[in-house]
Amino acid sequence: MNTREARSLVIRLLGRIAPEAELGALDPDAPLQEALDLDSMDFLGLVTGVEEETGRPVPERDYPSISTLAGFSTYLAAGARHDDSADTVRASS
Repeated sequence: MNTREARSLVIRLLGRIAPEAELGALDPDAPLQEALDLDSMDFLGLVTGVEEETGRPVPERDYPSISTLAGFSTYLAAGARHDDSADTVRASS
């Protein structure tokens, strides 16, 4: 998953959680909870949706890294690259 794909995933899931939000106007560096008026359960729903869609757990310790659209997109893309590298290492072992 690259950054563009990750961003699309997060925006799609945000559209389910906050259907009234104007996601096209969302500042990628704005805190999601403040910009979209998400409560903690909404944010947890976003994280759970990402985990279900990607099969990748997002531990609570990483929540500061995923507090913005840009951060979440980068986090997912970096994790996917890391996961791909791990698969390559395992395959060559």
